[in-house]
Amino acid sequence: MSFKEISPNELNTAIFDDIGNKWMLISAAKEDGTVNTMTASWGTVGVLWNKNVFICFIRPQRYTFEFTEASDKISLSFFGEEHRAALKLCGTKSGRDCDKIALAGLDAFVNENGVGFEQAERIIYGKKLYCGRLDPKCFLDEGIEKHYDGDYHYVYICEIEKIEEREQ
Repeated sequence: MSFKEISPNELNTAIFDDIGNKWMLISAAKEDGTVNTMTASWGTVGVLWNKNVFICFIRPQRYTFEFTEASDKISLSFFGEEHRAALKLCGTKSGRDCDKIALAGLDAFVNENGVGFEQAERIIYGKKLYCGRLDPKCFLDEGIEKHYDGDYHYVYICEIEKIEEREQ
């Protein structure tokens, strides 16, 4: 499949639905070219520090965390409903234990922008600007704590460097 680059201003999508309901894969590659990915349904896209950014969240026990820590590039890949089973698999299996990308029937690639997938409808490539761990002392809503058992996410704020969409 081939992709075309679009500008952030051309991003024409229901991003809340894409992230929260359709899900996405957060991916990174280590220097040796190995790749890992995880399914996520939390994140956001917006403007911060006069830059177009995305923000994603990763728990430190996830294998993908090692990859995002080892790279300055993180990508978000979005898929059509026909790949729902692949995203479910990537959210329940660990790359420590198996080649979940192959098991999911996905074809990953690495280029100068980061990690992408041939089957993706859209890929947002970013460069890390900030990483920090959520601090439960800063939660202002008591209901947030129910999402945690002491395993607080790391927050990555990434400058969007490139967006690609599948050519029709």
